[in-house]
Amino acid sequence: MTAVALKRNGKAGQKMKKMKRIVSIVLSVMMAAGVLSAGTACSKSSDEKVLKVGMECAYAPYNWTQDDDSNGAVKINDSDKYANGFDVQMAKKIAEDMGYELQIVKTEWDGLVPAVQSGKINAVIAGMSITADRAVSVDFSDPYFVADVVVLTMGDSAYASAASINELAGAKMTSQINTVWYTLLDQISGAEVQTALDTVPSLIVALTSGKIDACTVDVPTAMAAVYSNSDIKMLEFAAGSGFDVSNEDTDLGIAVKKGNADLLAGINKGLTAISVADRATIMEEAIANQPLAN
Repeated sequence: MTAVALKRNGKAGQKMKKMKRIVSIVLSVMMAAGVLSAGTACSKSSDEKVLKVGMECAYAPYNWTQDDDSNGAVKINDSDKYANGFDVQMAKKIAEDMGYELQIVKTEWDGLVPAVQSGKINAVIAGMSITADRAVSVDFSDPYFVADVVVLTMGDSAYASAASINELAGAKMTSQINTVWYTLLDQISGAEVQTALDTVPSLIVALTSGKIDACTVDVPTAMAAVYSNSDIKMLEFAAGSGFDVSNEDTDLGIAVKKGNADLLAGINKGLTAISVADRATIMEEAIANQPLAN
């Protein structure tokens, strides 16, 4: 073989080596991309099968915190505590119907809507009223419970015999912050409306300690309070003597991120499988099982 031929064959060999290196690199990149893609798909698939539900875990009988999994409680995400109550049991049924794993994410009341907007949670099931103002920020399911608004006072209070909201004039009253309950206080002429409180337990403490004379809550919350403390009295008023309420004041819905139509459809489908009678039974059990009732 001539020197020229050897030189040419040497160049060809170098080119072949370069081509092999390039092919090897390309294959490595493709394989890595495939692994990453598969990992992402698995992760996404896993995320799609988890329903992260936000609630206060401090609002009996809708939701509360307890130390164990008794009575069907669900472990709170990133906590050694458990959540239970009407909202938890409804969430379990809906998640089961959808084929999702349920996770409970404990969230302060004021943080629930921002949490679902940001994607930290998928849904809010927390005794939240379906209002036009909230519907600007989130989408709501069909009502999952209808709860009338009543007044709580102490049995020995000067207002314990009130037969209408007009007879509550002069009473020091409040309710929970950012709720329709607090808004309805404006209908009581002459009431001394106090600053709204953060939670229902703080309302009950304020009432039983004498800091307020009365407060507004919905019927299940009132029943739970009376069940836990027989000194508390629930005031229900006849038609025309109570609050002027609309569906916004009484209908409770499940909130999801704006535009999440698939999740909303799945939740509504799950709700159709739970009859009104079943929901009433779940609420009765929640009232009986709440921590302070035992």
